[in-house]
Amino acid sequence: VELGTSDLKHDPDKACRNGAAGGETAEVRVGLRAELSGSAGSEDRRGSQNGSEDPESSRGSTVKPLRKNSLTGDVGQEFVIENRFLYYLFTFGTELGNEFFYITFFPFLMWNLDAFISRRLVIIWVWVMYLGQCTKDVVRWSRPASPPVVKVEMFYNSEYSMPSTHAMSGTAIPFALFCMTYSRWEYPTPLGFSLALCWCLLVCSSRVYMGMHSVLDVIAGFLYSVLILFFFLPVLDLIDGFNLTCRFAPLLIVSLHLGLGLFSFTLDTWSTSRGDTAQILGTGAGVALASHVNYRLGLMPDPPPDQLPLALPVFSAGLVGMAVLRLVLGVLVLVGTRALMKAVTIPLVCWVSGVPAGDVRKARQHMEVELPYRYIVYGAVGFNVLFLVPLLFTFLHLL
Repeated sequence: VELGTSDLKHDPDKACRNGAAGGETAEVRVGLRAELSGSAGSEDRRGSQNGSEDPESSRGSTVKPLRKNSLTGDVGQEFVIENRFLYYLFTFGTELGNEFFYITFFPFLMWNLDAFISRRLVIIWVWVMYLGQCTKDVVRWSRPASPPVVKVEMFYNSEYSMPSTHAMSGTAIPFALFCMTYSRWEYPTPLGFSLALCWCLLVCSSRVYMGMHSVLDVIAGFLYSVLILFFFLPVLDLIDGFNLTCRFAPLLIVSLHLGLGLFSFTLDTWSTSRGDTAQILGTGAGVALASHVNYRLGLMPDPPPDQLPLALPVFSAGLVGMAVLRLVLGVLVLVGTRALMKAVTIPLVCWVSGVPAGDVRKARQHMEVELPYRYIVYGAVGFNVLFLVPLLFTFLHLL
């Protein structure tokens, strides 16, 4: 396992070379050793280079890494899957820290289970991810080099490595969810803790399997997340109460999240982490604003204390069908919101800032474009998650 790197300077070009070392057509066997350590045996690489074929490799599948690098466009090198179960298991694990998961998991909680828990969970998620991304830009450790590491994923390859923000979110979300629900909902406590632990272990181990982090990155991310939970869980009541009831909360919410974004953009040159940070802050601001509006309008009220603890609903086909209907309809609204706001915001921000809008990828490397674009687009998405979509469900009698 790669525990570190001697070159701590961030170099996107070098990161690109690391992600595709050995050439576009080089094949690296992903066997049991590669699955556990993220590296391939030297004999397998020599055999591939010499054109010799291992009988075992014929049973595997030669594929490209998951998704190309979002900064450089590099697609990485080919590799052979020898254990499909581990490949798909850890692919699922790493998706638990990606955008598609967030845009489905948080809304599902809000629309089908408990808006009280979900909006507080978003607060935890925003701070964990923000502090993790900023720490990456301060520490500036490069990703594990390839070779010897097998890059199963390339999307975040140009970002810094320490700490692993996947490990941070994979620790914070399940354990914060457990801590906030074990006395609010009726369910077996050992079962809840076991599910949180399995979730955490799956996400953390997947980042080593994918070749995106060393074991040290993952351990640091886990411990960092535990430390953040230790400080933030006790003050969640205060933060959430302020967001709901204070008349000046909207002004502070917008200014605080925007100010944090401006600070993070000064830490390093452009990379995907800066855009992700602005995206997370925008989402958090949108959800917080929506919770304030809902409270003022009397929408989605929290259950009174005398109804606690809440009982889990009886599982039935009708319950599942309604939950799926809400999720599909709501996500379609969110995807439409994202597409519409993106189409309007990027040209508008480029025009206001005087940045040419012909090459969108290049234009987004300017802070004056990337920060407001991400902040506005995902602020609207976050607001609609907790305000517009539930309002639509109420109109359609789906709540």
